[in-house]
Amino acid sequence: MTATNPGKAKPSYGAVVLEKHEFVWIKDYLYKRAGIALNDSKQALVSGRLDKRLRYYGFSSYSEYFRLLDKPGCEQETMMAIDLLTTNETYFFREPKHFDFLNSHFFAMQRPSRPLRLWSAASSSGEEAYTLAMLVSEFANIGQWEIIGTDISTRMLEKAQMGLYPMSAAEKIPENLLKKYCLKGSCEYDGFFLINSALRSRVKFIYANLIEQLPDLGHFDVIMLRNVMIYFDMQTKQRLVERIQHNLHPGGYFIISHSESLNGMKCDLQMVAPSIYRKVGAN
Repeated sequence: MTATNPGKAKPSYGAVVLEKHEFVWIKDYLYKRAGIALNDSKQALVSGRLDKRLRYYGFSSYSEYFRLLDKPGCEQETMMAIDLLTTNETYFFREPKHFDFLNSHFFAMQRPSRPLRLWSAASSSGEEAYTLAMLVSEFANIGQWEIIGTDISTRMLEKAQMGLYPMSAAEKIPENLLKKYCLKGSCEYDGFFLINSALRSRVKFIYANLIEQLPDLGHFDVIMLRNVMIYFDMQTKQRLVERIQHNLHPGGYFIISHSESLNGMKCDLQMVAPSIYRKVGAN
């Protein structure tokens, strides 16, 4: 991604200190823009992730850089800053009990008259969405289906759309699925694998900020919102769940991380297994 440069980039020398009042400002900004509640222990993390951007512009303070954010003509830089400050850790078949549940309680039982639709609501670089795609293709025995992946990071969405990963990322993919749905790279792609085109054609990646107005995504049979709410405060979690549950078909499944909970929230979701909820009503 190319940053929008409001002026000629100039060299910067020496470390720039992120002052306390600057950290308070970026904490408030990130909360308003992405719903992420940074605690005070993250000051060094913020400084480390944005340091290169200050050096790029030759700024001598973080306040100078922060003045770019949301400035007309600096949209790409604003998006880059948000990308850098959001966590994008993910991997194939993460928290496998969720996929075991879908295999045993959902995929093999599907005989819908409409297409089957699943949403990876914080898809990052695409591993979760492609994991779902492999399992639907392998176990659902249904012709019409699609996976939607959304994320706030355009950098991660670009990576997800490519479907190209280092071989180390294949560690948790079962060997039979790896051979069936992935292509081993050669020449300049040696050490990488590519999700095959048939599977990639079933997965669409779309930009979405979960705390702002969502694009018109339609309704889903399964929504996975894993390892997202751990970064939000209770008020933001409540609003998010209230909004997203409207995109779930009655009887559909809403899956969060094992480290998260909907305890104390008002919603139309009932727990059927740890971290797995079902929307009240029949399909």
